[in-house]
Amino acid sequence: MALLITDECINCDVCEPACPNDAISEGDDIYVIDPDLCTECVGHFDEPQCVVICPVDCIPHDPNHVETESDLMSKYKRITGK
Repeated sequence: MALLITDECINCDVCEPACPNDAISEGDDIYVIDPDLCTECVGHFDEPQCVVICPVDCIPHDPNHVETESDLMSKYKRITGK
């Protein structure tokens, strides 16, 4: 499933450059993740880089965008063309 940044975000800006799919952007109040671009780093890394680097642990799975590992890999291939 895609990831979601909660309102606990402190806008530290470490997650945005860590995302290999450019799925993270600055929202009105906090950073946001585009579920159409988020692959949880499947295809790039073993674990989501935004989750690893987030100092406040505010990036859980998005229950509104449930996806399997296979779904995430298909999305990775679509996004990267690989």
